[in-house]
Amino acid sequence: MENPSPPAVLRRSDGSPVRILVVDDEPDLTEVLSGALRSEGWDVRSAADGSSALSTAAAFRPDAVVLDWMLPDLDGLHVLREMRAGLPDVCVLFLTARDSVEDRIAGITAGGDDYVTKPFSLEEVLARLRGLLRRAGMAREPGGNRLVVGDLVMDEDAMEVSRAGRLVDLSRTEFELLRFLMRNPRRVLSKDQILDRVWSYDFGGRAHIVELYISYLRKKIDAGRVPLIHTVRGVGYVLKPDPS
Repeated sequence: MENPSPPAVLRRSDGSPVRILVVDDEPDLTEVLSGALRSEGWDVRSAADGSSALSTAAAFRPDAVVLDWMLPDLDGLHVLREMRAGLPDVCVLFLTARDSVEDRIAGITAGGDDYVTKPFSLEEVLARLRGLLRRAGMAREPGGNRLVVGDLVMDEDAMEVSRAGRLVDLSRTEFELLRFLMRNPRRVLSKDQILDRVWSYDFGGRAHIVELYISYLRKKIDAGRVPLIHTVRGVGYVLKPDPS
């Protein structure tokens, strides 16, 4: 197996999931980004404008906020200042189409912790958030990097996968695809969702790459065994244990 360094699972100090608030008025972008954040095991809420962002933040008390600069009612800088008044330690990542040096300086000067411009890579946003959360003291959950679905076990730290106690050798991409499926057991995932999460938001390929890698996984995970990976025609794929 290839040996990348997978991100550690991050948790709050009490062991509960990290809380993320996504603030953006583009529904499709919000859905894709929220799905990727949930696949990290995080608790995610969203808001489509500044006013609802402030009310959601006050009730939800997020650890980090992904904040669009240009919102229908209030601009991102105003939202940031208001949010900081009640949540002085919240991490704020600006995600915006405003890409001038002056805008970046204004965002950071106003109290933003980081700045990513659109179009963006999902992996970059996730990496930036992980960095912010680590610096903010988010703890790694002891033993929290082990995923289990039926007799299929993934050790995210060791980058090892086993089925019924036997090790399964996977490439990096196969591992990342299986990780996404295992973090969403019994949930039907579309090809677009899988492309966005495993191959990044701006991946220019076609859906057939998903079909190809699903076939690779089936040969290694399901061959000669009760299948765990199922096709939902016209929708996507789902990983679920044998009901027996």
